[in-house]
Amino acid sequence: MSDMGSTQGFRQSVPGDAQIVAFDFDGTLTIRDSFTAFLRWRAGPGAWALGLVKMAPALAGYAKDRDRGRIKAASVKEFLGGVSRAELEADAARFADEVWGSFMRPDALKVWNDWGERGAHRVIVTASPETTVAPFARKLGADALLGTHLEFDSQDRISGRFTTPNCRAEEKVRRLKAAYGEDVVIAAAYGDTSGDTEMIAMAQEKGFRVFTGRP
Repeated sequence: MSDMGSTQGFRQSVPGDAQIVAFDFDGTLTIRDSFTAFLRWRAGPGAWALGLVKMAPALAGYAKDRDRGRIKAASVKEFLGGVSRAELEADAARFADEVWGSFMRPDALKVWNDWGERGAHRVIVTASPETTVAPFARKLGADALLGTHLEFDSQDRISGRFTTPNCRAEEKVRRLKAAYGEDVVIAAAYGDTSGDTEMIAMAQEKGFRVFTGRP
């Protein structure tokens, strides 16, 4: 089972002729990677340090192959393996509440809100797991959320694997087309890393590293 349940409450269809605007999350709407921050926050200093020591082989492998999906799966298995969906969702909501004021870029929020006032359909497209980003997306009033899907076992506990490819680079384009159709028109797209360039390239208005504000 995947974490699709985490996106319940988001509109799946675009009303009327609303413009679709896509935002990366980590580093674009936020000042840093939210998933790493969440894992560190949840584990606490001691368990975080110990977990990194146990992940040394995976970290060494990442230094060689730069496979973000593989290192992310290793971190999920180490820090979240066996955690129930309900516990993860509750922790993610608490994390979003605690860090919101020191985590979100004010200039990005202004553009986000401006598009909302214009009636745009705002979708967050992120490599982070949908379950951990969902509380932020709800606070933002996002219309849709497309992210990496965690796998849950038959007891609804995190297995340490994903049911989708890591949602970055070309996968972001694939997910947008899967959600809105092959001929989807993206009015604007915003991102901050090489993992966003394909998504930005398909947009009419291209926003690469345009947000620099800090809380």
